[in-house]
Amino acid sequence: MNAAGSGPVRTGREEAEREELARLLPAPAERDVPSEPYLHHKDRLMQHIDDDQNPTPAAAPARPARRRLLRPALLMPAAGLALAGALAVTLTGGGESGNGSAQPRETAAVLLDRIAGVAEKTDVKPVREDQLVYVKSLMAGAELKEDGSSKLDPLHEREIWKSQISKPVIKIGLIHEDGDYFPLNEGGPGTPAGVHRPTYLWLSSLPTDPDALLQELYRMTEPEEGHEKAQAVFDLIGDLLSENVMPPENAAAIYKAAAKLPGVKRVDDAVDAAGRHGVGITRTDKRASTATEWVFDRDSLAFLGERRYRTEAVGAGKKGDILEKFAVLERGIVDAYRERPGATTK
Repeated sequence: MNAAGSGPVRTGREEAEREELARLLPAPAERDVPSEPYLHHKDRLMQHIDDDQNPTPAAAPARPARRRLLRPALLMPAAGLALAGALAVTLTGGGESGNGSAQPRETAAVLLDRIAGVAEKTDVKPVREDQLVYVKSLMAGAELKEDGSSKLDPLHEREIWKSQISKPVIKIGLIHEDGDYFPLNEGGPGTPAGVHRPTYLWLSSLPTDPDALLQELYRMTEPEEGHEKAQAVFDLIGDLLSENVMPPENAAAIYKAAAKLPGVKRVDDAVDAAGRHGVGITRTDKRASTATEWVFDRDSLAFLGERRYRTEAVGAGKKGDILEKFAVLERGIVDAYRERPGATTK
């Protein structure tokens, strides 16, 4: 008997038998973590780490000619090319459709795959440097006030012509809005082709491997203060798809890159500024309490329009407030400023 309060003393033989039994017992089973939720949470963790290592700038670069809510929406020159304007998304964050209408079980990943497949097979005529991308849109934007409230402007038409010259030029584009013509200042005069002034030639130089492309998009992206980096990449992808013309292989790659972003979902019924109903792709920026939603034709998958709205009340701003909406009415490639597709120069 050992001293009071101590445990039993094991002999060397007992200890050896105990170790042998422990060795024969099966190893504790590892916890079975479903792969998709695990990857989702892993992506979110990596996003937070990335955001911590790449803090947002004190102020996001302004888009001179207009506020972000009324950015130009340049699309493909033909109905088939408009498929590349589909802002598709999601693999990690995609989920089931919410309302159970047409194709109720199609995920955002499946929708993205269908759009990418069509875009990859689309015959895109290269845009020459002496040509211009043209789009006519119906749009409205809201100006945010300091108290968080916003007021949506009336819908109005807008035309834009965008230069495709790669080298720095003074005249990078032209806008026709509210009865007047004025220069497009996005990127600033003298800006060469690049992420702030994408041209067909520059877009064709981007990686066609989705992983490499996504890494490059993250590198080029500077999120606005108070916004998620993944959302900034999502919006950049949307700008590159909806505002430009690119080769089919680049369009397909950018859809697949977008599929790797967390948090994107499919919407069964989405409506553009012209009142056209279609299927939607959306992503919510939880930091900014806003969501961006793109609308596509159910049958052709052509890009129809976009809207942005609040997902939570912020100050005087109410949940559901529309911050931006637009619809593409006409698009094409022209040879001169003030020229419309199928018409002579005015």
